[in-house]
Formats: sequence, structure tokens, C-alpha cells
Amino acid sequence: MGNYTLQDGISLPESALDVGAHLGFSKLEAAKWAWFEMAGAVLSHYLVDQQQRFNALLHWFYEDLGFCVRDNYFSTEAADLGTCLISRQGNSTTLATVLMLLAKQLDLELEPILLPGNTVLRCKIAGEVSYLDPLTGKELSRHQLHVLVRGELGNAAELKASYLKPATVKKLLTRMLHELKAGCIVSHQFEAAMECCSLLLQWHSDDVHLNRERAFIAQQLGCINVAAADLQHFVDNSPHDPVIEIVKMQLKELNEHAEIYH
Repeated sequence: MGNYTLQDGISLPESALDVGAHLGFSKLEAAKWAWFEMAGAVLSHYLVDQQQRFNALLHWFYEDLGFCVRDNYFSTEAADLGTCLISRQGNSTTLATVLMLLAKQLDLELEPILLPGNTVLRCKIAGEVSYLDPLTGKELSRHQLHVLVRGELGNAAELKASYLKPATVKKLLTRMLHELKAGCIVSHQFEAAMECCSLLLQWHSDDVHLNRERAFIAQQLGCINVAAADLQHFVDNSPHDPVIEIVKMQLKELNEHAEIYH
């Protein structure tokens, strides 16, 4: 896995496809051709009436193309945009991204909303705002949005106004990387998981929890010195974190382990 740098001048789908290819999850050319084919074909649904155009897009996307949720929902395959374009299966984030990009081809305003644990779409059609579940293509009420949040954070969780704020491309790609990282860890692809952490740290260098995650992954790979350095960074920069004593114990064990091998 060669060096790769995330650029601030990012765009979709190009940046996400580049990341997926860099991590080895999809073939860049195949993913690009799948996108080009859809981006051209969707134009045949450019109807004059905006609501009819939106309905035609949803029917074409879910019924004709057959986009749907991947059974292995938390896998890297579901979280990788290139694989989603090729297989027409994904998770809420990848499906939302493809549908949003196709809507843009039809001059329809769909924006990603990053709820805790779920990505949905905010749709502004003919002046009316609604929310869409990208897994099914069905409209979501505010009550259903709240149910999604409570399912992730617990019954006491509120539906905060900040949750319904449309995400930037950078935040959307950040979520994709987190979901790819989680899929890597579940499938024990620790080298790719480590690279996901390193890419995220390029953008979020002040997020010490990423250092702690990378330390865990590095330890699985036997990179004890790297793991110890990341845990030390966490201890130095987050002294009041609730888990700081646990991390100090982990760091002490790692340092003792490293001394044994020296």
C-alpha cells in the first residue's frame, strides 16, 4: 500500500473512488466506468416537473437498477463507494452518496445528513423539504429520524437540530473512512484499517481517539513501538479523558512488552 495524501480540494465521486482503490477494495477503472454509465443514463429521466423527475429517479435507482442494502452491512464491501457502484449494493452512506450524485445530474437538491450511525438524505423538491432513507427510497418522518437516533444512542437521546444539518463533502468522506475502518477491523484486515486511521489523521490530527484506535490496530499487527507512541500521544494530549487510567495501563504493558524483546 503506497503513500496516499488526502487533498482538501476533494470531489465526489472521484476522491472516494481513489481512496477505495488505494485501500485495495475496488478497481478504479471499473468503478469509474460504472459511474460514467449511470451518470449518462440518468439524464433520460430529466422531466420538466421536478416532483415527477424525483419520482422517476427513485424508481429507476431502486427498481430498474436494483440498488439495495448489502446483506453484510458492516463489511468493507458495503462501505466502499466503488464496490457500491459496481455491485449496486451498499450501506446507508454509499447508497446515499450515489443517489445524491445522480440527483445532481438531474438538478435535484439532495444533501447528506449524518445522523449518529445512519446516513439519510435531505430532499428539497418543488420547495418542500423531506427526508429519505437511502436503504429503501422511502420518506422518513421526523419521528422516524428520532427513532434512528434513539436506536443508536439510547432512548433518552434527543433529535438535535445539529443532526439535521447537511454534511460537507469532507465530512461525508470522513464517515466513509470510519465505516471502511470498522469493516476492516471486523474482517481482521488490520493493515488497511491502519491506513484508514492514518488517512483520517491527515484531516483530523487533533482527534486523539484516532491515535488510540490506531494503537489497537498497530498492536494487532505486532507494531509495538507504533502502538506505544500513539498511546503516549493520547495520554499527553487527553489527560482528563474518562478512559485515561485504562490507557496508561495499556501503555505500561506495551512498554514492558517492548523491553522484553529488546
